[in-house]
Amino acid sequence: MTTTHETPSTGGALTEDELKADLTVDQLKQLVGLVEYDEDGDVFPVTGWDAIVFCVGNATQAAHYYQSAWGMRLEAYSGPEHGNRDHKSFVLRSGSIRFVLNGAVDPDSPLVEHHRKHGDGVTDIALEVPDVDRCIAQARKAGARVVREAEDVTDEHGTVRIAAIATYGETIHTLVDRSRYDGPYLPGYVAVSSTYEARPGQPKRLFQALDHIVGNVELGHMDEWVGFYNRVMGFVNMAEFIGDDIATDYSALMSKVVANGNHRVKFPLNEPAIAKRKSQIDEYLEFYRGAGAQHLAVATNDILASVDALRANGVEFLNTPDSYYEDPELRARIGNVRVPIEELQKRGILVDRDEDGYLLQIFTKPLGDRPTVFFELIERHGSLGFGKGNFKALFEAIEREQDLRGNL
Repeated sequence: MTTTHETPSTGGALTEDELKADLTVDQLKQLVGLVEYDEDGDVFPVTGWDAIVFCVGNATQAAHYYQSAWGMRLEAYSGPEHGNRDHKSFVLRSGSIRFVLNGAVDPDSPLVEHHRKHGDGVTDIALEVPDVDRCIAQARKAGARVVREAEDVTDEHGTVRIAAIATYGETIHTLVDRSRYDGPYLPGYVAVSSTYEARPGQPKRLFQALDHIVGNVELGHMDEWVGFYNRVMGFVNMAEFIGDDIATDYSALMSKVVANGNHRVKFPLNEPAIAKRKSQIDEYLEFYRGAGAQHLAVATNDILASVDALRANGVEFLNTPDSYYEDPELRARIGNVRVPIEELQKRGILVDRDEDGYLLQIFTKPLGDRPTVFFELIERHGSLGFGKGNFKALFEAIEREQDLRGNL
C-alpha cells in the first residue's frame, strides 16, 4: 500500500515510490531541490509524481527502448491478453519515476488519432495526492475543467481513488490516491518483469527521480497557464526568464516556473517570443500541433556515469562547442565543481552556479521522429535553479539542430 513517512526536515513526506527507490530526504533535497513548506495552508496538496503517461506509435518497441537505452525496469503490463482490447500499456520504473507507455491495438482506438496528430508525446502528468475529492472540489471551484470525476477503481489488490483535470493542449493531470492499494500499478494491470538484461558494468539505474517537466504553450498563453497553476492548484512562482536572458541572435522565448509547496513537482512553462526566426518553442508547437510537454528533466547523482552509459546505449545528446568551456567568464563564474571542467567538456555537460550552489545538466536530441519531446539529465549541488547561465549556449545548440532539419 502507498504510505507516506513524515519527515520534519521538509514538513512533507517520502512517498512509497521514493522509498522503493531507497531514496532519503537528504538525497531528494540534492536530487530535485526539495524545500521546506507549510502544508497546513495548501489548498491542493500534492504528495508527488505518480506517473508520466505517453502515447506512442509502438508501445512494444518503446518499452524495449526505455529498458535497453535508459536502463528502466518493466514492472506492469495491460493488453489484449488481460482483456484490454484497445491498447497495450507498459509500466516502467527508474528510481522513483514511473513511465506508462500506451500504444493502440484497435485501429479505432482514440490513441490512433492522438498519435496521428501529435506523434509520440506525454498525454498525462499524473500526480499522487492524499485527498482526490478535496483536490477536485478545489479545481472545480477555481474554474478547472474536470475530465474524470472522482471514482474508486478496485481489484484484488485494493482500491485506487482517481480523477483528472484538463491542462494545456490535450495534456491532463490524473489525480491518484494509492493509500488503499498495493497492486503493481492500477486495476487491470498485472505484474511483469523485464526480460532485457543490461550489459555488465552498467549502473544500477541511470536516473533516480523526476526533477521537472517543461510545458510549451502558444504565444500569449504562458501567463494564463501560470495563473491556472496558481489559482487551481496553489502552486507558487519559482522563477521567471524573459528578454536577453533567454534569447539568441535568431530566436527567443519566455519562461516562468511554477511548483508545489515543497518543489517536488515543478513545471516550467514556455511560450515563443517574437524574433528573427523560429524558436525551439515555435518548432515544437508546429510539429506537435499545439501545446504539450516538451521535455522531462530526470535527476541523477552521477551525471558523468549516466551520460557515459546512455551514449554507449545509443542515446544522442546536443553538442556543446569547446568555446563554451574555454570562456574565462564561465570558468570564473562557476568556480570549483566536483569534477574537472575537462571531464565535463569531453561529455558536453553544461554547468551553472547560482547563490545556492551549482548544477550540471545535459540535453538529448529529440527522442522520436518529430522534433518535439526530449530529455534533460540534471545533477544538483545546492542549486535550486534551471541553468539560467546556460540558456544561450543551450538555445544555440538547439538552433544548430533546427537548422540541420530546415526548421530555423
